[in-house]
Amino acid sequence: MAKLIAECRVVSARHLNTEYFVITLTSDRLITNVRAGQFVQVRVDGSRDTFLRRPLSVYDLDRDKNQIRLLIRIAGEGTRTLSELSEDDSLNIITPLGKSFTLPPEGSRSLLVGGGVGVAPLYLLGKELKEADRDFSFLLGYRSSDQIIEEESFASLAPLHLTTDDGSSGIRGVVTSHPVILSGDFTHIYTCGPDLMMRRVASLAYASGIECEVSLENLMACGIGICLCCVEPTIDGNLNSCTEGPVFNIKRLKWQI
Repeated sequence: MAKLIAECRVVSARHLNTEYFVITLTSDRLITNVRAGQFVQVRVDGSRDTFLRRPLSVYDLDRDKNQIRLLIRIAGEGTRTLSELSEDDSLNIITPLGKSFTLPPEGSRSLLVGGGVGVAPLYLLGKELKEADRDFSFLLGYRSSDQIIEEESFASLAPLHLTTDDGSSGIRGVVTSHPVILSGDFTHIYTCGPDLMMRRVASLAYASGIECEVSLENLMACGIGICLCCVEPTIDGNLNSCTEGPVFNIKRLKWQI
């Protein structure tokens, strides 16, 4: 896909809780030529301490309105500055970047496993799976119930299973202890979230012979394969996760070696 730098207008900026917010963007240029798993690089203006763009997964899109939504967690000065954006503010992005998830074949049963802000690309993947008439479910993990993101939106797409660290919603514990993933009753697993969570999910999939793709959250500075700070060791050598990923089939990674 051809990449472009687009000056976008903020359609809305909505805080979901104290930690997460969603920004909806539109532009005079086409910005919805994006697949689930791909990301954008956002320029953070107005922050004296933020020199580099920030990589953000595309959470949702509306092709008819040429709008994309970005789910963002406040983690530092850059994302805090983004959280202060308002309607009609400007935001400069590079899009589309990276490689997307691979849609499974007809007759497949998929489980989409996410943690924290890692649920972002899985929502768009869920929409693509539903449009393709594929069978799938969500399994999402959070620290507590007040961190759960747009539960009704996820549940409107497919069955939704939840875990929380404190047991305030869903099953108490982590996603890899949930009965739905331990059942192994899936042909494909897609996952994004904290590194340790993804490694555990990948290990379960690998042991059960289930096809599995992970969306890595390696540190990215340039997003176009120049800075080399997001390199991931694979069976094909060290690869930039921003250009060869961020989505990888676990068979290409060295996690199981």
